[in-house]
Amino acid sequence: MSNLDQFLQAIDAEVQAEHETLIDLCRQFVEAPSASPPGRTVEVAQIVEKFLNAGAIETEIVAGDPEAPNVVGHVCKGQGRHVVFNAHMDTMQPGDESKWSVPVLKLTRKDGRLYGLGMGNMKGALAAMCVASVVLARHRKSLPGSLSMTAVCDEVMFGERGAVHLLKARPDVHGDYLISGEGPGFMHLAPAEKGLLWLDIETTGDGGHSSGALRGKTAAAKLAGLLTRIDGINDLYADLPQEIAGISGGDGNLGLRVSLNAGTVEAGGVRSLIPTKARAQIDIRLPPGITGAEIEQKVRLAAENNPDIEIKAVKAWDANWTALANPVVAELSAAAATVRGEAPQLVVRLPGSDARRWRDLGVPAACYGPQPTLSAGVDDFAGEQDVLDCARVYARTAVRLMQN
Repeated sequence: MSNLDQFLQAIDAEVQAEHETLIDLCRQFVEAPSASPPGRTVEVAQIVEKFLNAGAIETEIVAGDPEAPNVVGHVCKGQGRHVVFNAHMDTMQPGDESKWSVPVLKLTRKDGRLYGLGMGNMKGALAAMCVASVVLARHRKSLPGSLSMTAVCDEVMFGERGAVHLLKARPDVHGDYLISGEGPGFMHLAPAEKGLLWLDIETTGDGGHSSGALRGKTAAAKLAGLLTRIDGINDLYADLPQEIAGISGGDGNLGLRVSLNAGTVEAGGVRSLIPTKARAQIDIRLPPGITGAEIEQKVRLAAENNPDIEIKAVKAWDANWTALANPVVAELSAAAATVRGEAPQLVVRLPGSDARRWRDLGVPAACYGPQPTLSAGVDDFAGEQDVLDCARVYARTAVRLMQN
């Protein structure tokens, strides 16, 4: 056995010894509300700082909004590669709390699961990265490279206060490799994620009393007709770029399919009147190999040059990915295989993540975390063993990447 392998085994054993510490940290995170909106992360950030400081890690706050700070922990600094851990502190809203079978803001530990708002997305991964960072900090003199731990706000709503602000303010945490704790679900590993296109559509027509409505002439009918025509975009599948060829589309091959949904539809407010305007907000997710420009053009063509239909693109970015041969993908996969006994499935992550922010800067990034399904929901949870395994995987991978 090589010296490196012996060192990795020692690190792994130390992480496992922190099992109950990890559970307690998850408890503290869940009890600190940070649902977005409003995305207040002050209390969670204080817990992160206190834990890292107690582990001899120097921290600093980088905030564009005092209610939504970001935390940077400087774990070690060496001559080798610079690895960055990233997790977000804000969570989704709980939804209908009456449907929860466990308390929303209290950690419930049962049947091998850790329940509580944000455990899947993504306070479980945040805790795992904090524990991995503290364990590695004990060995900073033996580590050949640098490691930074970043805990950010404003990820859930694609806001500007989190990773966007941090990366602008602190180029020193761009790093050479980014490990995101944003799990794609089912303990898969995501070297790629879908892009996004948000379109606002407004149709207009003559008003009047409902008794005067004509087929296809009302604003509502024009909008409904367009939505029906563009619904076929949901049947489009991508041909993957060569550097990620062979990656899985996941269950139902959703990672390779374009998805288009009218999230809101509005028209009028009185039953007996013809509305003069109708509006829809469209959310489109783009797999690698199909661009937002292509899909926007299809939507505009479906509008058939109708002057009564206005289409505006309000937010957009294309799918992004890191080549499967890149060390961050290879080492994460190898570490997961060692810890869990089998290599993770490589997939396209369906929702966006802050990994994109680093990829936009040319930094290779991959997502791996304990989110159990595709997205958080009622009775949000993470598997207890999955959270612990992630801490082990993060620590192993960071050590290996520092030497690349």
